[in-house]
Order: sequence, then C-alpha cells, then structure tokens
Amino acid sequence: MNNLLIHPTYFPSISHFVAISQADSITFEMEDNFQKQTNRNRMYIYSPNGIQLLNIPIKHSKEAHQRTKDVKLETAFDWQKQHFKSLEAAYRTSPFFEYFEDEIYPIFTKKHTFLMDLNLESMEVVAKCLKMKLEYSKTNEYFHEAKDFNDLRILANGKKDTATFESYTQVFGDKHGFLNNLSILDLLFNEGRYALDYLKKQVL
Repeated sequence: MNNLLIHPTYFPSISHFVAISQADSITFEMEDNFQKQTNRNRMYIYSPNGIQLLNIPIKHSKEAHQRTKDVKLETAFDWQKQHFKSLEAAYRTSPFFEYFEDEIYPIFTKKHTFLMDLNLESMEVVAKCLKMKLEYSKTNEYFHEAKDFNDLRILANGKKDTATFESYTQVFGDKHGFLNNLSILDLLFNEGRYALDYLKKQVL
C-alpha cells in the first residue's frame, strides 16, 4: 500500500500531484511548525519573463515556533489580485486557461483567515479540475519519522525537491525552454484534460 504523507501547499508543485495521483491513501500533515522559504505559502509559474515566484504574505508571530495550521494571512494589501493578474499574464493564451478560469478565480476573491484553509481549498479545486478524487485524512500529532507512510513531506521544501518530469508544451517554451516542476496550474492550463494521465505516468 502506498500510504502518502504530504504537506498541503499553495497550488502545489507538479511533484505533489504526481505523488497524490499515484497514492492509495493520502494523509495531510497538519501538526508541523511553519518554515519560511518553502512552498507552504508560495508557488512558481511560467511568466513571459521565465520563472516567477508568487508569494503569500503572512502575519508574523512573536512566538519562535508557530504551527502551520495557525498561520494567518496578511490582509493589509491585495496580494490575491496581484497573483491572479500574474496568472492571467502567464496563461491567458494557454489552451485551457479559459476552460478552468471559473473554477480557479473564486479562490482569489475569498478572504481566508488561515493559510492552511487556503492551501486545502486550492488543492481541492485543482483535484476537481483534474477530475481526480481527493479523499484524505489529517494528522493529529507530529512524527519526525513516519514509518508507516511514504513520507514525502520534503516536497514542501522546493529546494530539496529534485524531481524531473517529461516535458510538455508550455506557453513561453519557445522563449525560455521547458521549465520543470512548476505549480500544478502550469500543467492544468497547458494540458487540460490530459493532465491527470500525465501525472499518473510520471516517476517521482
């Protein structure tokens, strides 16, 4: 049995969804401490100028360690509008952007309080677009070693995620070449209904 343990992240990397699409069961890590500079609150897309980081601002806690599930979003400025504009600039001309736009857009208008709620919803929306069943359980304590699981929590740390995948056609591929393992949105907007087949064929 492939019992996957993984972090919910913001419109996760393709590697996340490769793991999820091939798992027998999925458990989301809910009890970890928040770590900066990880994909917990960021995604990478293919902009007209190449790779672009979209980062969610969070409210910083005075505590040395804060659980990811307790992290609140910064609402002082409209990062959601900025993120959606960046997605439009990157993918408006892709084959499937308009097809999925109505599913994706509401996330950028909703006022979530907690990062974790936003991450879970972003993953659920993507699974719906992929026509993929996303049934999961959640951890209720933290284990440094999770021996009963295929522990892929490391994928939340983009720098340690070294997965490479088959190339597919990207909007600005002629300018910058193929960019590997971006946000799942890159695959969705470029491959549409073929995206789930692609995920199931990849080797992680």
